[in-house]
Amino acid sequence: MAPTRNEMAGTLEPAGDRWRLRFTRRLRHAPEKVWRAITEPEHLEAWFPHRVVGQWAVGAPLRFVSDFGDFEGKVLAYEPPSLLEFVWGTDTLRFEVARDGDGSRLTLLDTFDELGKAARDAAGWHACLDALEQELDGSKPSWTHGERWQAVHPTYVEQFGPEASTVGPPEGAQAR
Repeated sequence: MAPTRNEMAGTLEPAGDRWRLRFTRRLRHAPEKVWRAITEPEHLEAWFPHRVVGQWAVGAPLRFVSDFGDFEGKVLAYEPPSLLEFVWGTDTLRFEVARDGDGSRLTLLDTFDELGKAARDAAGWHACLDALEQELDGSKPSWTHGERWQAVHPTYVEQFGPEASTVGPPEGAQAR
């Protein structure tokens, strides 16, 4: 059940006075396994851009830690094994996990204010979700996060246009 290129790519949509990136991935793993991969520290470190400090409980504060700076957040929704939503700095991230045949469908929604960072962040989430799939499969990527970002970023610049591409690469895009 390999996803098509179109299923793997993120889309950009308006979200009131904000913007939203939407990624949907069909995964060959049970929802419970996908849930563990998006909530348990030992799995998150393989694909999520920051170490998450805090508890997954509605209203709980979170701290996101990385070599490139730390910031705060808060859990907005936590409904195992199907829904996780939290404030991630200035963004709101929502992960939805649903059964899809003998596997799962994972939807990632990233809602944010600044249109200019859409292509940058879409490439970042694309690389992160590719790494998540590798983690679920029990393998390691043959690429670094920065290499994957560099490979997919031009597609998002072309797809979203110049107004959604004014913010450059994230700090340390080559380092991961």
